[in-house]
Order: sequence, then C-alpha cells, then structure tokens
Amino acid sequence: MTAVPLLTGYAPLPGTFDEILAADGPRPPFARVLDALARLKTDELARLQQLAEQALLNQGVTFSVYADNRGTEKIFPFCLIPRLVAAADFAHLERGLEQRLRALSAFLDDVYGEQAILAAGVIPAEMVLGAAGYQPTLRGLKPPGGVRIHIAGVDLIRDPAGTWQVLEDNLRTPSGVSYVVENRTITKRVIPRLLDGARVHRVDHYPTKLAETLRAVSPRPGGDTTAVVLTPGPYNSAYFEHSFLARTMGLELVTAPDLFVDGDVVYCKTTRGPRRIDVIYRRTDETFLDPEVFRPDSVLGVRGLMRAYAAGNVALANAPGNGVADDKAVYPFVPDMIKFYLGEEPILAQVPTFVCAKDDDRRYVVDHLDQLVVKAVDEAGGYGMLMGPQASAAERAEFRARVEATPRRYIAQHRVELSTCPTWIGDRRCLEPRRVDLRPYILTSPSGPWVLPGGLTRVALVDGSYVVNSSQGGGSKDTWVLKSGGAI
Repeated sequence: MTAVPLLTGYAPLPGTFDEILAADGPRPPFARVLDALARLKTDELARLQQLAEQALLNQGVTFSVYADNRGTEKIFPFCLIPRLVAAADFAHLERGLEQRLRALSAFLDDVYGEQAILAAGVIPAEMVLGAAGYQPTLRGLKPPGGVRIHIAGVDLIRDPAGTWQVLEDNLRTPSGVSYVVENRTITKRVIPRLLDGARVHRVDHYPTKLAETLRAVSPRPGGDTTAVVLTPGPYNSAYFEHSFLARTMGLELVTAPDLFVDGDVVYCKTTRGPRRIDVIYRRTDETFLDPEVFRPDSVLGVRGLMRAYAAGNVALANAPGNGVADDKAVYPFVPDMIKFYLGEEPILAQVPTFVCAKDDDRRYVVDHLDQLVVKAVDEAGGYGMLMGPQASAAERAEFRARVEATPRRYIAQHRVELSTCPTWIGDRRCLEPRRVDLRPYILTSPSGPWVLPGGLTRVALVDGSYVVNSSQGGGSKDTWVLKSGGAI
C-alpha cells in the first residue's frame, strides 16, 4: 500500500464542530501540532497505533462489559491521535467546573441540612426528596473535613457552534481517570517528540493530588493518617482502575472482609494486628456499603461502617447520599443552584432538558420521541437510553409506555450534534471524523476544588454513532491541554 500523508483527504463531518480542524484549515492554536502530525504517513501511524495497543495489552488496561451477561474483559480501545484543548478553552472550563462543584457541594450540604433551597421553591421538593439517591437518614450528618464531593467527573460536549455544554455530573463513584493517566503514558512512549513539542500540561500527578485530597479530610489531622481504597473485588468492571489508583497512591487496596468496625472505629486486618483506618476511598456503590443501613444482604459492605462515619471517625470519599445531586432529573436545576448559593450566573451552559415528571414536559416527550434522546435518571454507561431519531417504531413504543408508567424515572433532551475529532480507523488505514465528549476530573479538599488539566476524551468509534461509552463500544484519546503561551 502506498504511504500517504496522514491528513490527506480528511474532512470534518458536516454540521459538526471539529475539535482541531476548521473549514479553512487547522484551528490557530493547533497549527504547528497538526503540521507535525501531518508529516506522518499512514503506514507509520499504523505501526505506532499497533505499538500503542500492544502496550495497553501488556499493561492489562482493561474494562469489563456486562451487556453480554458474561462480563467480557476487553482492552480499552485507544486512538493515538490526541484531542487538543487550547489554553484559553481550558481556563474557561476550569472556572466553570470550579463554580459548578462549589454550587453542587452547597446543594448537598443544604438538602442534608436546612433544605433552604426547597423552602424557597427554587427546586420542587418532591424532585429532590423523591430522588433514588436521596438518603433521608443522612440528614443532619456532617462529613469529616466538610467535603462531600471529593472526586467528580463532569461530562462535557461541544455543540456545532463550539460552545461547551455540561451533559451530566458524576458525583458518586466516577470512573475513567486511570485511562487518562495510562493514555498519557502510552503517548509518551510512542510519540514522545510530538508530545514534548506541543507543551502540554501533565496529568501523571493526579494520583498524588488524589492522595493529598483524601488525607486532607482525615478525622485525625496531623496524626498517622491511614487511607485505603475499598473495591468490590476483581469482578467489578472498573477493577483495573481501583488497583491502579491504589498502587499509584501508595495505598492498600482492600475488600470488605479486610475491614471491621469496633467501637465505632474502622480497622483493617494486617499481619501485625488491626490498624485504624481514617479515610476510605470507596469504589463500592453505597447500596452495598453497609448491610446495617443499606442492603441487608450485601456481602460487599462493612457492617457498622455508617456508624463509624456518623460518629466522625472515618471519612468516606465520596460521601454517601451524593446521588441526589447527580440525579438526571435534578440536573436541569443546577443553574438555579449556582444563582441561589453563589449569587453568580453559570459560566458553563448545559443541555436544555425535559423532566418527564412535569406534565407538560411528559406530554411533549411522548409526542416527539422520534426527535429526542430519552434517559433513565438512575442508569449510567449508556444503558436505559433511547436514541429516538435512530430507534425503531417498536423501541419508541416501548419507551413511551415506560415514560407514561414511571415518569419520574426519565428525562429527555433534543439530540445535540457532538463535536468530532480525527480518529484512526484501522481497517481502512485512514483518519475519519468521530464524535467525542470530554470528562474532566475535579478533586475537592477543604481548601476548594482543583481541576485536572486534561480529562478522558471518549470516542464513538462506530461510524455515525453518538454513544461514546466504553460499555457500548466506545474508545478513548489522550487529551492534550496546551499550556498558556504555548500556541504552536
């Protein structure tokens, strides 16, 4: 096969915002990066892509897919062509994400406290108190360190005008950051000169920042703080991430049988006897966290853990009860939270949303299913979703029945034309536009939020697809946030 320059014949998808190429050529902040990239030939990139995939395989960078009922273990698909973010763009995102996390944190403190926002009628009380993620037994309980959202992953998209919009918030056990760090490691190995020349912010310090965040909320500040990572075990879909973060933070990775509660204090069993635990980065869903409080049949939780938490003897990251703030039916009210708690206008836009619990919204949704994306408020990973414009009549009829039967469970949005990015298509040995989103990660300590200068760019690898979730066949890219003054 004849080798040709990499970007030869590449054209952005009509009607979309291409992340690095405009209609008249490369976007100005990225001109020199793309010039260097364009010098690669297709056969050279094919070889480099193969090296990258082999490295991922060797390092065991995997996830599990349960859609086939077998929990198939797969290598996370990775495209070596990076997603570029200009310094000015990231500065805007950073301000907006910090603002959003401050407001969401205030909302959680409020709904588990005085509930002033409900009394003021800013958000319908039934919308909050009826959310599956609201835990009334936690009202009045203040978390150690005063932090509830230690780790957040906020999903962003770009519309055809290039405007960043928040698609959803992930405030319980957000996953994917291990792939951010691993993708960068692979990039450093395979295309180091291109990366060095681009003057890109580092992301490999995330585990250190996370460990600092965890220790900052210890109920024994200044003491011999011990933090652990609690995993449901190796059969969890994100187990690779659990072990990766524990290893890179220098913390013990534990399962429920490793821990026990005595006198409202949590201990870990060790060969030298019990050791007190001050902070638990829990990757176990709160439903299974403590059989005394949540599911009594749970074998993944620690009996008495919530007693220790309520006594202020252990910090849990993230705090139980956060699900009420990332409920998809509460999401439309986040701009109101920002105005109510902070007295500010929202910096980041978000997608207009129909809440099916509202009569007028529900009637509109069931009458326009062929134009809408319908989502279950308590599902994630691309499950429980109807892509109306692409669905069959039978699928739309099924969702119409679901919405009418349990309207509180569903929201709907008009489909946003996601931005695209050049993506290597191996079987055709060329670059083609594929739709992407971005999940930045925000750590919050008692001193405030910090945004990782990068994030997980997820790619809808299937031609024409809008679904970027890895569980639904999506892949990822390394996200290069350029340093200020580094337009290249």
